[in-house]
Amino acid sequence: MISLGGIRDTLAGWIIKPLAPVLSKSRLTPNSLTVIGLAVNGFAAGAIATRHLLLGGFLILFSGLFDLLDGALARLTKQATSFGALLDSTADRVSEAVLFFGLLFLFVKESSVLGVFLVFLAMVGSFLISYIRARAEGLGIACQVGLFTRAERVILLALGLIFKQILVALLILVVIAFITVGQRLLYVWHQANRI
Repeated sequence: MISLGGIRDTLAGWIIKPLAPVLSKSRLTPNSLTVIGLAVNGFAAGAIATRHLLLGGFLILFSGLFDLLDGALARLTKQATSFGALLDSTADRVSEAVLFFGLLFLFVKESSVLGVFLVFLAMVGSFLISYIRARAEGLGIACQVGLFTRAERVILLALGLIFKQILVALLILVVIAFITVGQRLLYVWHQANRI
C-alpha cells in the first residue's frame, strides 16, 4: 500500500540525491542550511502578512528544500550531531510559528474572524503533533505515525497560498492535524500498555 510518507520520501530522494553531493563540496554546513531555511520562512511570513500570497507560497516551498538538505548533508559529510538535530527541530517549530504569525497578521488586518480562528487551531494542532512525538520519544516510544507530518502540513499551506485558497487549506490542515493528534495519542497509549 502506498503511503503519504512513502511518496514524500521518494520525492525527497529525487531532490536530495543530486544536490547533497554538490553541497558537500561547498563551505555550507548542515547547521547553516537550517538557519538559512528559517530565514527564508521569515521572508515568507513577511510576504504573507503583506498579502503577497503567491510569493509566500513559493518561499515556503523553497525553505523546505533547506529542511530536506540539512539532514542529508549532515549524514553525507558525517557532521550529524545531537546539537544539529536539536537545532533542526527548534528551527522547524520557530518556522511554523513565524508562518502562522504571518497568517494571523494578515487575517487580523483583514478583520477575518474565521481566518484568525483557523490559524489558532492549525497552530495548536501542529504543535501538538510535534509535542506528542517528542514526549513519546522521551518515554522511549518512537512515534512517527499519523496522516500529516510537518512536510505535508507545509506543502498544504504553500499550495493554499499559491492557489489563493488559504482558508480551505487551513480548514483541511486543522481537521487532518487533529486526526493525526488522535492517531498519535492512540498509538502511544497502545505502546505504553504493551511495556
